[in-house]
Amino acid sequence: MNGPTETPVAEARFVWQGEELQLLAERAIWDPSRRTLLVADLHLGKAETFQAHGIPVPSDGDLETLNALIALAARWQPQQLVILGDLIHSRLGLTAELRQKLEALPELLGCQLRLIGGNHDRGSWIAALQQESAQALGPWWLSHEPDPRAGRLNLCGHLHPVALVGRGNNRLRLPCFSHDQALQRLALPAFGRLTGGHPTAQGERIWLVADGAVVAWNHPCQPPPQRQRQPRRAA
Repeated sequence: MNGPTETPVAEARFVWQGEELQLLAERAIWDPSRRTLLVADLHLGKAETFQAHGIPVPSDGDLETLNALIALAARWQPQQLVILGDLIHSRLGLTAELRQKLEALPELLGCQLRLIGGNHDRGSWIAALQQESAQALGPWWLSHEPDPRAGRLNLCGHLHPVALVGRGNNRLRLPCFSHDQALQRLALPAFGRLTGGHPTAQGERIWLVADGAVVAWNHPCQPPPQRQRQPRRAA
């Protein structure tokens, strides 16, 4: 397994056709030219959804996720913050308390809040936060599910990319940014603190997110297949 190709830093520079993005250790993207923050897959109300099905899960994940989002906006002072889908986990988790928090969120963020509708957002309604369809933002194509467009870089969520690092008992599952060069797609890690992930595909370029740092990695970090031992021949 190859090691990291850069010194761990709080953000990593990503350049596409002369346009720059910053990949942040907070599992977000900063577009400096348009002063826009992008996050994906908060899955708010996930604990309440599980509780409705009789699965005991602590309810403090939403507060941690929202506080992290507010801190992110305070740091970067964006003109707008765009959520690339799956703001909520399901309508079951969209409680009256969560609705109140979401209605107050733009003021707490200090910027415009926009939502590209995701598959988990379907059928839900949140006051003052209309779901938008996939769309262009400068050279980027913003979507929830992967939606490559010719001549644009697709920024999306939905995949919840994670990298498998190490082997055996030392193997870790780390959230990551993943770039599919053939499809010109850059997927964001899930922002929600109660959200899992799925291993990246072979051949994607990735950036690990761990311990407040973003680390460039030159392949998906999946361990090579083990050689099968040949049976010994009888003497």
